Amino acid sequence: MEEAIITIMALLFLSFVALGVFVTVKAVKATKRGVDRTLDQARRTVEDTTLRAKSFGQTGVAGELARLRLSLRTSMRATQEALQAGVGEDASLKESLDLFHRLSAHGIELDGDLKRLEREPDRAWVSGQLPELAARTERITSSADALRRAARDRALKFAEDDLSTLSEQIDVEAGALRHWTTGPETTQGTAPGATSGNTVPRAASGYESPGAASGHAGPQAGGEQSAITAPDPRLTAYPWEKSARPETTT
Repeated sequence: MEEAIITIMALLFLSFVALGVFVTVKAVKATKRGVDRTLDQARRTVEDTTLRAKSFGQTGVAGELARLRLSLRTSMRATQEALQAGVGEDASLKESLDLFHRLSAHGIELDGDLKRLEREPDRAWVSGQLPELAARTERITSSADALRRAARDRALKFAEDDLSTLSEQIDVEAGALRHWTTGPETTQGTAPGATSGNTVPRAASGYESPGAASGHAGPQAGGEQSAITAPDPRLTAYPWEKSARPETTT
């Protein structure tokens, strides 16, 4: 019996140790991924800042290469962010995102070529390559811009259609709220909403008094609420409403 208890305790201990190692490894991997993303973001920021400074501060081949790289990276990044943000709400953008991934392969290749040419000592030869490089950059950025603008136009169109439908529904509801039946005009000397016999005719009221069936007016037996009792507004809350103050008794 004691041996069985010791065996169970040992298994539990080993299980806890294995679980702790697993959780630690997962935490380390998650931290490493977070650090890598931070470093990549910092490196991209520094590189973009350097390219922007070169494109404005340098002339000739170096400045043109910097402008081409900056144009390529800016267009590709904006398109990627737009498609990734919209694919969660519009599944049809998944195909567009797949096309963008294929386009990104050409963009990465072009960015690598431009980066290598920045270190090329033969500036005359690099200058001869600039027209072809500019044409490649234009084709890639034009395709990326077309995807991004089409995705945004699609999102705006859906939002406009939804707003139009909502406006029509609100107009119909507003018309229904303004449609009421006017009762007979009150006679002279009688208070509005009352007749000479202190009773409300069915034709004027449009409903039967809760106590009419039993021959007297007042609440129904058993404490049930009348069918025309309005709902308690405190049961419906909206973000823009203030909290109702609690009732106090003296």
